[in-house]
Order: sequence, then structure tokens, then C-alpha cells
Amino acid sequence: MGEVFVHGAVWNTNQALLANGIELWDVPRVTQEMSKSTFKGSLIIAPPSAMGTPWMKRFGPYRTGICSGWMSVRGSRRRRAADRGFVLSDHADWEGLVQAIEATEAEKVYLTHGKTAAFGRFLQEEKGIEAVELQTLFGIEEVE
Repeated sequence: MGEVFVHGAVWNTNQALLANGIELWDVPRVTQEMSKSTFKGSLIIAPPSAMGTPWMKRFGPYRTGICSGWMSVRGSRRRRAADRGFVLSDHADWEGLVQAIEATEAEKVYLTHGKTAAFGRFLQEEKGIEAVELQTLFGIEEVE
């Protein structure tokens, strides 16, 4: 089995997490200097925005896998033209969100997607925390 490499955006996020005491493997970032042969048989972790870009050409031929909560929806893997789909969501559950908000002692929370109306009511009525719903592109994706 090959090594694990990450896209610069993933690497930057990992470095911020490592610097704040989160335990992660410190994996190398893909750089311009690395030859195509370096990646043979390796796992490359990249954000969805990397798909179909010139950045991906250095790995060819390759197979793609997508990790997303959307992979639980029938046809998602095929619609995204992925070779494999893995159900893995980056969304926190209700209790996890409440715990995170309480831990920060936030007085105001901006809600961008999901069940914003219900969650906002809960925060205001049950927790006494001001909640503001924001319209973003995430909301548009959920409707589609």
C-alpha cells in the first residue's frame, strides 16, 4: 500500500488543528516538486473543488472516492461520477451542536443550513441564545 498525501487546503486545515492540540497524523502535502511516480498506489485526500482541475492530472490514471453524507442517497455516487462512495458526514448532530455552542459560551449564533428554523427556536426558547438564520448557497444545495 502507498503513502497518504493531502491537498494544500486539507494540509492547512490539518496544521491548524495540530497547532491547537488535536491529534492527527501529520501527512505530507502534495507539492509541485513531487514527481508523478511519488503518488503511484497512494491515497490523495483533496476537497471536492479539486475534481476535474489541472491539479488532478499529476495523479493519473486514478480512481476517485467521495466521502459525504450525501452518499447515503441513492444515485449520488453515479451523479458525481465517482468510482466509490463512502457515507461520512461532517455535520454535527443536534446534541453535538448544542454542546459546542454551550462550550463557547456564545451569546449569538448564526445558522446557515439544516433545520435552521427549528434549531433557532430551540436555542432562543430553551437556551436563551440569540439565533439568526442566514441565507447561503448551502440552503440552495439542500433544496436541490
